[in-house]
Amino acid sequence: MKETYRISGTVAHGRGNGHTVGMPTANLPCPAGKAHPPFGVYASWLTVDGKDYMGVTNVGLRPSVASDPVPTVETYLLDFSGDLYGKKITVTLRSFLRPTLKMRSLEDVKIQVEKDAEAARAVLSSESNQ
Repeated sequence: MKETYRISGTVAHGRGNGHTVGMPTANLPCPAGKAHPPFGVYASWLTVDGKDYMGVTNVGLRPSVASDPVPTVETYLLDFSGDLYGKKITVTLRSFLRPTLKMRSLEDVKIQVEKDAEAARAVLSSESNQ
């Protein structure tokens, strides 16, 4: 398996926007002083407590929901429910899906993330079946 980029850290509280539309994310700050991949959306694996979960990760700014100039790493986990706040996680980016897009509403973000989740599941399922 080819690894694109890996980041570890403790899950921090974000703005809660994903949670309001039923798509909560695990948030990590982009590490200062560490090279990061191009901003955009990636198919990813998130590891917590020794288990791996498929995810969709946005690296960079969040132009649809915030004007904050500080980049973040936000991962929406597929097939997971639970509380990750304060947990140590590792996110491994596997495949670039698309560049960051500015959308009109959180509902538009949700629709796009659902499409991204389908694409990520296809990429990651084929990878885990090898």
